[in-house]
Amino acid sequence: MTRPHRLSIVTIGVYGFDRGSFLRELRRADVRLLLDVRQRRGVRGPEYAWANSLRLQQALARAGITYEHHPELAPTTELRLLQYAEDDRQGVGKRSRRELAAEYTRRYTAEILDSADLTPIVSALSRGRTAALFCVERDPQACHRSLVARRLAAEHSVTIEHLRPS
Repeated sequence: MTRPHRLSIVTIGVYGFDRGSFLRELRRADVRLLLDVRQRRGVRGPEYAWANSLRLQQALARAGITYEHHPELAPTTELRLLQYAEDDRQGVGKRSRRELAAEYTRRYTAEILDSADLTPIVSALSRGRTAALFCVERDPQACHRSLVARRLAAEHSVTIEHLRPS
């Protein structure tokens, strides 16, 4: 009797990586599919220019990793502004945020995640492809990708590993 394939996904952000270390971490995790869940697919600052959409897609293609953009999982501008206001209230910057605001989490879940069809992602995982949910924040708890990953775990028994820079 063959054992069923265990579904798993990794998450990864931009901050803290350079292009080389980012690609090495994806290779180490045997990622074959990168799922970009950003609304705006650019990152400010010259140190992160490699993560802007076209440059990132070219680097991934050279590494043999398929790229997919999933804008339906991206937070709206209104939700991002809500989180930025909470960041300002707490005196933290986007790059140093450690967690999401409770209201952001509640609204992202209700407005986006509850109506999202995660079937295409689960289908990709069930074909044995290791996938990565990708956004910008260093800490998964500070990013909506952790909410998507948590939903995949709860509803589809997907195991999660969060990749972080060393």
